[in-house]
Amino acid sequence: MECRSVLAETEGDMERALRTLKEKGLARAEKKAQRTTAEGLVEAYIHTGGRIGAMVEVNCETDFVARTDEFKELAHQLAMQVTAMSPQFISVEETPEGSDIDPAAACLLAQPYIKDPAKTVQNIITETIARVGENIRVKRFVRFELGSQDRGNDD
Repeated sequence: MECRSVLAETEGDMERALRTLKEKGLARAEKKAQRTTAEGLVEAYIHTGGRIGAMVEVNCETDFVARTDEFKELAHQLAMQVTAMSPQFISVEETPEGSDIDPAAACLLAQPYIKDPAKTVQNIITETIARVGENIRVKRFVRFELGSQDRGNDD
């Protein structure tokens, strides 16, 4: 129904309708940002060859959403992102003050998404929030690489 009303509102202009729907979804996601996320799941990804892997804890509001394929797929993609891009922090707010760390490289949420570099990881999470109707947060992650001493983010 929302698609129909937006199409009517934009007088059938598909591009304007898509932009409007996206803006409405982002606004809904922003409203949900302060909600408690006590459910979720831990997803692990081991890259082919078994030399690199990651575990990510992703939280949502209800166990109902945590069991959906869309949420599970998001958690899997985030674990792949951590494995591939080796972030040090979850968000820019976690970086030490005065450091010259590049947030796009060191912060998971600010990194370009590995499957669509035009978007950030935060954009992908926000799009999922808009679709599932619940707040979603990355709580913590850890990355393992054979022979490496780095522990990753395990707060």
